[in-house]
Amino acid sequence: MRLRIALSLAALVFLVILTLSLSLVFLLHQKEEEFIDNQLADQIEYSMAIWRKSPEAAFPNTPSMWLYRVGKGETAGQAGSDVPPVFRELTVGNHEAYLGSKEYHVAVREDDSGRYILAYDVADHESRLNSLVWITVCASLLLCTLTLLAGYWLAGRLSRRLERLAERVEQDSPGPLAEPGMDHELQAVAAALDHSRARQRAVLERERAFAANLSHELRTPLTGIRTDAEMLAALPDLPEAVARRGNRIVSSVDRINGLASSLLLLAREAKVGQLEEIRLRPAIVAVWESLLLATPKAVGLSLDVPADCTLVADPRLFDLVMRNVLDNALRYSETGDIICSLSGQQLSVRDSGPGFAEEDLARVFDRFFIGPRGAHGLGLALVRHVCAASGWQVSARNAPAGGGEITLDFGGSRLS
Repeated sequence: MRLRIALSLAALVFLVILTLSLSLVFLLHQKEEEFIDNQLADQIEYSMAIWRKSPEAAFPNTPSMWLYRVGKGETAGQAGSDVPPVFRELTVGNHEAYLGSKEYHVAVREDDSGRYILAYDVADHESRLNSLVWITVCASLLLCTLTLLAGYWLAGRLSRRLERLAERVEQDSPGPLAEPGMDHELQAVAAALDHSRARQRAVLERERAFAANLSHELRTPLTGIRTDAEMLAALPDLPEAVARRGNRIVSSVDRINGLASSLLLLAREAKVGQLEEIRLRPAIVAVWESLLLATPKAVGLSLDVPADCTLVADPRLFDLVMRNVLDNALRYSETGDIICSLSGQQLSVRDSGPGFAEEDLARVFDRFFIGPRGAHGLGLALVRHVCAASGWQVSARNAPAGGGEITLDFGGSRLS
C-alpha cells in the first residue's frame, strides 16, 4: 500500500508538472514567434527606409539575418540572383520557410522601387527551446523521484498505526483495538473490528453452551437405554436374534455418545493435557479391536510399526485421532487389509476402498461435507481439530496402489 500511495502521488505530480511545463513551453514558443515577427517587421521597415538614402547601411547588423532586394522590372538573371528560389517565390507577408534542414522566418515587403526579402535563421531560437524542454523534463523527473521517495516515507508513517492494528488483529491480542489518540478513520476501523470480535465471541459462546447442554441432556437417557440393552442381551435363554439386536442398540448408543463428545470437543478449544509416553503398536491395536467389536467386518489390519516405538503425546487426544482415522478407513473397506505404516515422523493409514473423489480431497476435513460419494461426517474434521491443537499435521490423498490414505505427521512431537 505504501508503494501504491507513493507511486500515485508521484504520477499525479508528474502529470501536473508535465501539463504546466508543456503550457509554459507552448506560451514561450508563441512569444518567441511574436518577438521574431516584430523584429523582422521593424528591421525590414528600417531597411526599406534607409535603402533610398544609403543602400550599404540598409543591411541588418546581425549574422542571423539576410536582406535581399529585387528591383522593379529586374528578373532573376539580371538582379537578385543570390536570392534562394524558395524565398523568391514567397508573397508579401510573413512566412516560415525551410532551406535544406534549416528553418527561416521570412518577411517579404514591396514598395515603388522593388521587393525586399528579409530572412531570419531561427536555429538559436530552436536550440534555446530544445534546451528548455530538456531542462524541464529532467527537472520533472528529478522532482517526481523526490516525490516518490518522500511519498513512500510519508505513507509509511501514516500506515504504521494501521500495520500495528493489523498485527494486533492477527495475534488476537486482548483488550479493545480502538485506542485514544488514533486518527478518526483508523479509530473507526478499530471500533468496527472490536464490534466484529464481540459478535464472534458471543456466537462462539452460544455454540459452546448449546453443544455442552446437548451433550449433557443426551447422556442421561442414552445411559438408561444402554443399561437396559445390556441387561436385555444378558438374559439367559434369549433368542440369538434378540441378543444381537440388544448388542446393536448398545453399539448405536456408544456411537451417539461418541458423536456428542465430538460435537462438544469441536465446539470447545482442544487443549493438550498431560503428556505421556505412548507405545504406538499396542495403542493402535487396542483402538482397532474396539472398532471391530462395534462394527464386525472381514477386514484385517496390517500394522507396519516397530513394537518398541513410542510417542510423547496426550493419550486421550491420540486415542481420539486414531479412533476416527481407523473408523474412517474401516467404513470404506469391505474386504482386504487396512495398512497402517510408520515412516519417520509420519503415520499413514490406507484403506482398501475406492479412495476419495478427486474433487473431495480439498474438503474431506470440513465438518459434514457432502461430496459425490456421500457425507464425511465429523470424524476427519475432529482429527484436524485435535491435530492443530497438538501441533501435528494431517493430510489426505489417494494412494498409488489404490484406496484412500490419511497421513499424520507428528512433527515436533518426540517419536522414538
